[in-house]
Amino acid sequence: MNSQTYLAYDFPLASAFLTMLWFFLWVMWFVLLFRVVVDIFRDDRLGGWGKAGWLAFCIVLPFLGVFVYLIARGKDMGHREIEQARAQQEDFNAYIRETASTGSPTSSVDELARLSEIRARGDITDEEFRRAKEMVLSGHGPGPAGRSGSTAVPTSGR
Repeated sequence: MNSQTYLAYDFPLASAFLTMLWFFLWVMWFVLLFRVVVDIFRDDRLGGWGKAGWLAFCIVLPFLGVFVYLIARGKDMGHREIEQARAQQEDFNAYIRETASTGSPTSSVDELARLSEIRARGDITDEEFRRAKEMVLSGHGPGPAGRSGSTAVPTSGR
């Protein structure tokens, strides 16, 4: 053999670099292979036989199968991933909206209890309490403003 063949093994640092390079390339190859397999199953427009064919092609001839898949369907692979990310984000946002809207809304009983506490502290008069109680019982009570910490109570100009 010629001297170029032994060059990497004559220098330990070059040998370590080549070993790390091959290891990195194999890890990247498996990442790419798994992404292709996941994309095969993710694609809703591809039928069962199409999925089976692409999967068999990628398993029987892994290097050729993955490269052909990337050439033939690589552009749509990114679009499908973006669509899935958007769908997940929309589902998450819908879940947050649903959870936030069903979080303990204040009922009229809670509003009356809060008004009673305010009156007991002496922050409002009996007349203001009566008017606020009528507003709460009629359905025109404090609403969301009362949930943020301050109860909207009509005042007599004090």
